[in-house]
Amino acid sequence: MSVGATVRRRVFRIILEAKGAHMKKDFFGVGVILAILTAASQLYAADATQVTWYGQSAFKIVTPKGHVLFIDPWLENPVNKNGKEDLASIDKADLILVSHGHFDHVGEAAEIAKKTKARLVATFDLGANLATYGGFPKDQMGYDTLGNFGGTLSFFDDEVEITFVPAVHSSSVNRKDLGLGPEEENHWAGSPSGFLIKIKAGPNIYHTGDTDLFGDMALLRKYGNIDLMLACIGDHFTMGPKGAAEAVKLVSPKKVVPMHYGTFLPMMTGTPEQFKAALKALGLDGKFFPMTVGQTERF
Repeated sequence: MSVGATVRRRVFRIILEAKGAHMKKDFFGVGVILAILTAASQLYAADATQVTWYGQSAFKIVTPKGHVLFIDPWLENPVNKNGKEDLASIDKADLILVSHGHFDHVGEAAEIAKKTKARLVATFDLGANLATYGGFPKDQMGYDTLGNFGGTLSFFDDEVEITFVPAVHSSSVNRKDLGLGPEEENHWAGSPSGFLIKIKAGPNIYHTGDTDLFGDMALLRKYGNIDLMLACIGDHFTMGPKGAAEAVKLVSPKKVVPMHYGTFLPMMTGTPEQFKAALKALGLDGKFFPMTVGQTERF
């Protein structure tokens, strides 16, 4: 049953209860209306997909059934002033998605995994690399969670489907960067990826990972309409605002959240304001949906 249908049924029941209790002589009195709105908002909050941004490319997604996914969980990044508290407060995670091996995307993946027993979703090469050099528990990954481009994995009785999609970038793991020892060698971690996440009774989400603009982004629509695009805009290491706006034109999402900016200054010069202006130049500014660090939105 859809969220809208569930809300309508709950609201209708409350109307009947309110009428029977004579909350107001006027059937549509203020008390009834307030009760209806309160119930509807509570039900919406419970049934919606929740998306929280922690800065850089780190997100938490909570599905309508309560399953918790973390993406590129570098929570203790420079723009998240509550990073230590956010990390300490995690008491549940089912899946940890890592797009590529750089420390600002691997982040605290191993720590969260050890704390929650969450399983790793990544390309096969990256998974093997994180088990060997990145401190991620090897028994919390396997053929059920590791894949490659074009492959789709299904979780939680098909509530969540994750498809690996390409990204134009690089990928390596460095133990020193991850705070795991003095070794400074970069270990190749396979090709970088993005993720297409389809949530039953929820949105289709495209997390770009770190990438440049590339024409095949337009093909993502063959998997269905994209409701929410999480797009890197910082420049220098990824596409900048203008490239990201062109990517939005190719993907055609309903909404786009800018990410991966403001952390490595002065190198990363892209800003949400520049991104909004670039979208406006393409007639796409209505899709602009910025989030602040720590903000949770429901879809």
